[in-house]
Order: sequence, then C-alpha cells, then structure tokens
Amino acid sequence: MIEVQDLTKYYGAFLAVDRISFEVAEGEVVGLLGPNGAGKTTAIRMLTCFMPASAGRATVNGFDIFSQGLQVRESVGYMPENVPLYEDMRVGEYLTFRARLRGLGPAKRDTRVDEVIQRCQLSDRRRQIIRTLSKGYRQRVGLADALLADPKVLILDEPTIGLDPGQIREARKLIQELAQRHTVLLSSHILPEVEQVCSRIIMLVAGRIVANGRIDELKGSIAGAGATVLEARGSDADGTRRALAALHGVKKVDLSPAGESDLFTFAIETDGSDVREAAAALLARRNWTVRDLHRAKSTLEEFFVQKVAEQGLFKAAGRR
Repeated sequence: MIEVQDLTKYYGAFLAVDRISFEVAEGEVVGLLGPNGAGKTTAIRMLTCFMPASAGRATVNGFDIFSQGLQVRESVGYMPENVPLYEDMRVGEYLTFRARLRGLGPAKRDTRVDEVIQRCQLSDRRRQIIRTLSKGYRQRVGLADALLADPKVLILDEPTIGLDPGQIREARKLIQELAQRHTVLLSSHILPEVEQVCSRIIMLVAGRIVANGRIDELKGSIAGAGATVLEARGSDADGTRRALAALHGVKKVDLSPAGESDLFTFAIETDGSDVREAAAALLARRNWTVRDLHRAKSTLEEFFVQKVAEQGLFKAAGRR
C-alpha cells in the first residue's frame, strides 16, 4: 500500500529526511517512531502530498506522490498533528461540508457522516459548535474527517497528543478497530501508544531510519535482552558471581546489593540459553536462599534510548 525509496527532504541546506526507504503492506498497522525533530511529520507530509519531496520516489495505494498527488490525497485519510477545523461550524455540518469537498454525493454523504460520527463517538456532540469542544473531541472530529471517504490507507500524525489518559485509551481502542479495515501508518513519539497499537515500527533518528521491524524482534535485539535476574541471600557473593559466570551459555554476570547486608542481585547475560534451572541448582549447592528468579523482558523504551544514544555516538565520531 505504501512504498518508499530514498525519499529525501531538504529545507534549504538543512537535511530533514535522509534517503529513507520502507514499505507498508495492506492491512498492517505500522508505527513511525522517533524523538521530536526526527523527521516523522516531514515524512508524513511528503507521503500525503502536503509537501513536495526533494528527491527519491514513493507511491501510496499505487499512486505516485510526484505525478499523481490528487489521487494520493483522494485515497488517503490524513489526520495531521494539529487538526485544522472551522471553529464556528457545528460538528455535523462541518463533516457534511468536508464530505462535499471530497466529492461524496448527497445520499452517500449523509450515510458516511452518520457512520463516522457514530464510529468516533460524536453522536452527543453532533450539534455542538467546534470551538466549544475539548481537545479530545477535536481529535475525534479530525479522525472522523479522515474516515469520511472510507480510505484504504490512514495516516495519523500524533493522534493522541494533548489527550488525557482516558481519552488516550479510547483513541487507542478506536485505532485498533480501524486496523481491521484499513492500512494504518501512525506517527508518534509516545512509546506505550506505539507498542499497544502497532505490530511493526520504523524508527527515525535525525532524519534517517535506524530500525525497521516487528516490535518483539527489535526489543530482543538490544544489549542485555532476555537477561536472567536472580535475587538471593547468602555469603561469598563475588565467588558465587564467578561460579554463575562459569555456567554453560553465560556471557556475563553483574552483581549488585539488593538493599540488605546479605541480599544480592545477579544479572546474568546469556547467549540466549535459559540458565534458570542451572543457576538455581548452583545456588542451592552453595547454601544460598533464592528469593526471585526470572528472565527480564526488554522494553521498547530501552530499545528507543539505545538507538538514540547510538546516533549520538555516530555524530560524535563524525566530528572527530
């Protein structure tokens, strides 16, 4: 549904998006992830033909963004970060107006307006003037607008920004429901949102793609992923650390106090082997009491921080 190859954007001499390439297949929900200023919004504006690219190529729903911009806009439901609304209009009449602009005939227009109002839970706000709506309801109106033409592709830029926790939960649920009928590209720097809604992420840092893959695979690729954490009570902690490090499949063991004089935490990094049974047996032989033993789960936050830090190191190396 979306194919991007070497897409590039310059603002004068500043390189905002640096030759990015990726694909989004039909039915996927893909998160475009990155810190503020990474180039996410610029990439989305190019894909939705609201901004021309400097170089590269891209197609959305089979239409070329350079030569078929009108067809791209007609086939995409786009919700920008700051939803532009006519604040003096009522919700229902605004959506009817937007449906007319999208070329929907009278019969289909009324049906679609009713459908998106119900789908975005705006029925009780249909006759309310937009300027009196809360931020959460304004976001819903923007999403309803994006859904009017029942597009195959939805591109959402920071759809939950500025919402309270309850509204964020509702927005996530709605996006998950939309994914059953639409291909979705979702831009965000809010990690829980991406992790709960998307199956795959494309991560941008400083305008470049630094990661592209399924979330579980990317989390498993970070340093120390899947480490075994062991909390136990006993004596000769350093000797026990060395004994754990000698187990088959163990690469490294870090030792730290756990708050009490004889209580310690061992972080065991392995080559992927499950060493929990061997570690528990070893501590039993050394007369240690095990209080906790589990395999740590890597988080998307850890992956995010590692990738941003790596980009900083690359920049530092370039300056030298």
